[in-house]
Amino acid sequence: MKKHNGMRPQDIVVLLKISTIGNDEWLNKDLAYSLNISASEISEALHRCKVARLIDSKKRKVHKKSFLEFLIYGLKYVFPTEPGAIVRGIPTAHSASPIKEHINAGGGDYVWPYANGKLRGQEIEPLYKNLPDVVKCDQQLYELLVIIDTIRVGRAREISIGIKELKKRIQ
Repeated sequence: MKKHNGMRPQDIVVLLKISTIGNDEWLNKDLAYSLNISASEISEALHRCKVARLIDSKKRKVHKKSFLEFLIYGLKYVFPTEPGAIVRGIPTAHSASPIKEHINAGGGDYVWPYANGKLRGQEIEPLYKNLPDVVKCDQQLYELLVIIDTIRVGRAREISIGIKELKKRIQ
């Protein structure tokens, strides 16, 4: 058995993507293509998730309860981020749907850095560098990642809204 060297940020994205598919009729190569990650990295991510008990032994179905628990209580400690410089990018956290409908962002916008982005705001590092390109074609995954970023950088009220939205989509 391979040694588990800890979760990587893309593991979270892989599990989120599997959660959006809604069945176990997917192939690793399809995940790799849709997430712009190599097939070998998908395989490694699934292995790490299996060892962490976030996916079943066949690596096909996400353990939703465990995954939600990890996202709500552990994600911000394992993959922390701090708002950075003002950059052009793609809105995230409270600056994008579905969170922005609940929050008045008086403190400014948060964005993933992206040269073709239309919004200027404080930089939030995405879980992995290819996400701005990936979410252009996947609204459902994008909304989940926005919620995840809200949990990672939000204040108590924003986090509470993020948790409610996350539970709606994952359970």
